[in-house]
Amino acid sequence: MNTDLQIAQAAYLENIHTIAEKAGIAENYLELYGNDKAKVKDELMDAVSERPDGKLILVTAINPTKAGEGKSTTTIGLADGLASEGKNVM
Repeated sequence: MNTDLQIAQAAYLENIHTIAEKAGIAENYLELYGNDKAKVKDELMDAVSERPDGKLILVTAINPTKAGEGKSTTTIGLADGLASEGKNVM
């Protein structure tokens, strides 16, 4: 089993343009902060107002387990599970 350090060193940051493209967000709606971080401009809400509403699972609070599993671990697990079922996740 890899250590936390080995896992962190093997990880890479995906370019924000690639992530936005996968999510269907045009570049003109991004406020860039480097190559790996951006805010989405409010104007995007007007541009997509005619589309049907999406579905949202919001994990806001949870009691962590003794192993330290909390909101982040639960959220990642939910996303992985839904993705494995062919659902669109972000």
